[in-house]
Amino acid sequence: MPSWVNPEKCDGCKALERTACEYICPNDLMVLDREAMKAYNREPDMCWECYSCVKMCPQQAIECRGYLDYSPLGGSVIPLRGTDAIMWTVKYRNGKVLRFKFPIRTTPEGSIQPFEGFPEPNLDGLNTQLLAGEPDILDGPLPEVKLKQ
Repeated sequence: MPSWVNPEKCDGCKALERTACEYICPNDLMVLDREAMKAYNREPDMCWECYSCVKMCPQQAIECRGYLDYSPLGGSVIPLRGTDAIMWTVKYRNGKVLRFKFPIRTTPEGSIQPFEGFPEPNLDGLNTQLLAGEPDILDGPLPEVKLKQ
């Protein structure tokens, strides 16, 4: 079930240039209604329930229906974002409640260098079956595979 915004809780992230859910949604589905100053999911059919917006919302205004292992008959999952971690409270349909705490990544945005240590890419690499950094990162040569022409 796609994410949905509770308009009674949403304040449109007043202090931010754009809403937190707009910023974090990997599909760019969350938008701000400028008249009502409330966020909403503009394409519910395209939402894959990644929970990014649910975890990011500072007002806890966004929810997703839970997956089948806990959602029928009253189960729920609620993330609570703190300054250094997210606390997940999972209530299963049999009434059992579990809490899980996961740290929030503190790496500043834009500081990760994903290609650090890899050779510079070149067009000759497109003609091989090797992935970036192979065979060096695999500690040895790879077997040669002949392709049918």
